[in-house]
Amino acid sequence: MAAEAAPGARRGDLADRQGLMTWVFLLPSVAYLGALVVVPLVLAVVLAFSAATADRPAYRLTGARWFTTVLSEGVFWRALGDTLLVTGASTILVVLGGQILAHVLLARFRGRWLVRLLVLLPWTTPAALSATSGRWLLDSAGSPAGWLLRAVGIPPGASWHERPVVAMGAVVAVQAWRLTPLAAVVMAAGLAAIPRDVRDAARVDGAGAVRRAFDVTIPLTLPSIAVAALLTATLACADVTVVNVLTHGGPGYATQTLATLSYARGVEGGALGRGAAIAVLLLPLPLAGAASLLRVVRHQSVDR
Repeated sequence: MAAEAAPGARRGDLADRQGLMTWVFLLPSVAYLGALVVVPLVLAVVLAFSAATADRPAYRLTGARWFTTVLSEGVFWRALGDTLLVTGASTILVVLGGQILAHVLLARFRGRWLVRLLVLLPWTTPAALSATSGRWLLDSAGSPAGWLLRAVGIPPGASWHERPVVAMGAVVAVQAWRLTPLAAVVMAAGLAAIPRDVRDAARVDGAGAVRRAFDVTIPLTLPSIAVAALLTATLACADVTVVNVLTHGGPGYATQTLATLSYARGVEGGALGRGAAIAVLLLPLPLAGAASLLRVVRHQSVDR
């Protein structure tokens, strides 16, 4: 009997080893991240220091030549400014809109399932379709915007594609429209985690809606707001589809971001090393943003 119980005991001991079981469950995620994140990142770094092109994909190292070339171009610095503008503006709009939609998602009213479906619809829509819809809505000939201008007696002038400010505004608007539902879901989870007795105590103390928002809601949901902002900034910073479909970087280079410039140089232009160098120079932006947001959340947690 003792001999028969030994294998079961050994299996139980194996399952009780928390360190080993942790790695067993983490292994699929580690393999996934390694295949889709680490390997492409290493390949991009190698390409950035090589003379590889679309015609000759050779990994002959050439040093930092591509980085020197890219950093000496005015187009790169303009694209860097446009990247910061698109990322910052869309993140602000997404956080503000997501906070409002988060309360809508948690509200109880008749037909809330339909409202929740409509709120989440932009996130389920492919980015290319969102950009195509935005392009059609702003078309000066047959779009609702053009029709509205003619209805109020304003003849459509030059196409919005030819106006840098309007084109940049369109890119920011489409990015905010498609990313706000994701932020709303993340922030709704943070709102739902606030203890009800904390809210009730604030009401008993006589705190109004504005004071409850700044003294209770925002401090307690700051981690979820930071996560939503981080996801939005990362997706907007690295997005290629919206700009390419909506404006293709135009007019001129008015809406060209680092991600689209990397695609234009590396894929469309065939200079793989040059495009990879731009992509590598883009990498510190989301990393710096993530570090800043995590520092704010940590200081807020320590203060509480």
